[in-house]
Amino acid sequence: MKNLLKILPFAATYWGYALLNILFNIISVAFSLVSFVLFIPVLEILFRLTPVVVTPPANFELSLKLLNDSSGLKDYFYWQISNIINQYGQLQALLYISLIIVSLFFLKNLFRYLAMFFLAPLRNGVVRDLRNAMYQRVLILPLSYYTEQRKGDLMARVTSDVSEVEWSIMSSLEMLFREPFTIASYLTAMFLISPQLTGFVLVMLPLSALLIGQIGKSLKRTSQKSQKRMGYLLSIIEETIGGLRIIKAFNAIDASQRSFEKVNNDYNRLMIRLYRKRDLASPLSEFLGVVVIVIVLWFGGRLVLSPDSSMNAAVFLTYLAIFSQILVPAKAITQAWYNVNKGAASVERIRQVLDAEEVITEKTDALSVEGFVQQIEYRDVSFRYEKEEVLKHINLIIPKGKTIALVGPSGGGKSTLSDLLPRFYDCTGGELLLDGVNVKDYRIDGLRGLMGIVSQETILFNDTIFANIALGIDNATPEDVEKAARIANAHEFIAQLPEGYQTIIGDRGIKLSGGQRQRLSIARAVLKNPPIMILDEATSALDTESERLVQEALENLMRNRTSLVIAHRLSTIQFADEIVVLQRGEIVERGSHADLIALNGVYKRLCDLQSFE
Repeated sequence: MKNLLKILPFAATYWGYALLNILFNIISVAFSLVSFVLFIPVLEILFRLTPVVVTPPANFELSLKLLNDSSGLKDYFYWQISNIINQYGQLQALLYISLIIVSLFFLKNLFRYLAMFFLAPLRNGVVRDLRNAMYQRVLILPLSYYTEQRKGDLMARVTSDVSEVEWSIMSSLEMLFREPFTIASYLTAMFLISPQLTGFVLVMLPLSALLIGQIGKSLKRTSQKSQKRMGYLLSIIEETIGGLRIIKAFNAIDASQRSFEKVNNDYNRLMIRLYRKRDLASPLSEFLGVVVIVIVLWFGGRLVLSPDSSMNAAVFLTYLAIFSQILVPAKAITQAWYNVNKGAASVERIRQVLDAEEVITEKTDALSVEGFVQQIEYRDVSFRYEKEEVLKHINLIIPKGKTIALVGPSGGGKSTLSDLLPRFYDCTGGELLLDGVNVKDYRIDGLRGLMGIVSQETILFNDTIFANIALGIDNATPEDVEKAARIANAHEFIAQLPEGYQTIIGDRGIKLSGGQRQRLSIARAVLKNPPIMILDEATSALDTESERLVQEALENLMRNRTSLVIAHRLSTIQFADEIVVLQRGEIVERGSHADLIALNGVYKRLCDLQSFE
């Protein structure tokens, strides 16, 4: 139930639909109850258990006071039925009464449908909002969060776990609110008919509920294991598709298949246990219901057969009919309880994402970024990732319009240093200043709006070339996109494609070569036209011809901009205004290309190797 309460805030927007659902359910239950109570006088008169009333009650008055007089209402109702029997005969009276009962059941089911009609927007709206919240959270959470999470597992939480909430919890939501009211109404009627027999029933039902609840707890544990296993399964699939070229190249198909089958078999065993426990709900609740009915039949039969009992056979039969109707909602509550326990594991996994700490936060009074005027300053900046210190006391100034190159061995902290600028991470020591103001004091969207990023791993989406270049720019025109593509040396190859700028480039741009993909990412940065550029080893994986075209595009991109360039090819950084050499998180050398060569240190050694590892 605690997990159900975690979902209810998403339903607050739809409270109007919820109230209509509750109202129509109450009306439906009222018609159902009246239709059953109607059987008592009919059976008593038809079976001659109560004499036919030939005169109306002497004290009968249609007043508000009489509506609270159950004895007067009963006498009046008996007289009306007796009048029909005397006037038309028993068979005709039975026909009239039957039509009334059919009409009552029709109204009951009509209002039942109306209750479901207004539940549909609530149920689907909550699931839609839950998916939206999950996706927004995926976009907002810092990059550090994803270094500890499997992408496949996150996909499972957004897809299968949300679907599990829809089918397991939202489908059971109405049952958990409607059926208890139904049971309470029927129990009230039963108590009015026979307090002694109803008290006996109230002792029996909790015993059944206790047994069912224990199985529900076991179901929740198994469901939680199965959802985690499904997340792992999706992770393997996602990694396999991404690394299919390597799997084939190293003849690892059989090994990958065996690994997948092992995880899949574990998931299969968990799901078998899960379905067996879930499917136990219906037969178990039905069996326990029959046991209770037999016990009630035995106990109630003794009351009817007792000489001094006030309960006759007609009343007892109606009592049993009402009691049998309690079993339907009781069984529904049992099934709903099983479903809620099954979906509880998914709710917990969803809440883990929604409640994940948002490390990169924005101040409530954050400043708007008007533009980039003066300089970027790393002032005694340090960064620690868990127990590993990645950057140590970095002091670096990047004046406006200058190009600063970062070089050094792999793992030296180059990418981390650049990632601090758009606040993908926050420094754990020191300050990072933009025009003398700490970047943490700016609005995040404004800060990132000043920057364009071209990374080593080109990130493109399975969409048109136009959409990829115009990413994040809502009002981009075809002319603007083409101009950006020309600056990035991309227009020529785009024009040769069958559909030009409307060509779908496939997953991560797989239909294009590496150089073409990189030039598209440069065109994207050109169209954004930011004052600050971050280039992270943008030419490292290209052939000579592609590198030349991309390098020319990069030079066009960096013209009249402030640039922070990470590279390990000499051609990329030899014309930088300053080259900063990082090693083990510290600046070990800095200066122009000629100055660093003259030092005959780390930079000279890397140049001699012709590749910065």
